[in-house]
Amino acid sequence: MAYGNALAVLANPTRRKVFERLRAGPRPVNVLAAGLPVSRPAVSQHLKALKDAGLVNERSEGARRIYSLKREGLMELREWLDSFWGDALEAFKLDAEKSHKIRRSQ
Repeated sequence: MAYGNALAVLANPTRRKVFERLRAGPRPVNVLAAGLPVSRPAVSQHLKALKDAGLVNERSEGARRIYSLKREGLMELREWLDSFWGDALEAFKLDAEKSHKIRRSQ
């Protein structure tokens, strides 16, 4: 249930904003923190939570740490969300068939 942990981590608005900023590509902490209403150390803590949830990767580049989105973590979350489509479409199909049968019998 890795998606459950990802959802819990992304429930925090500041963490979600940091995560969304990584959409534009790999970034160091100072770039991710720019303009946010929290300190750089707080952004680092949010990045640690995202990393622990399997949503971001971290690599060293000299003295800096560069963060990027982790495709595998996103895929688990995406697969879980996509599973709702199958259920929703099946429910829609059954409801449409039921409505069609009722109309034909009247």
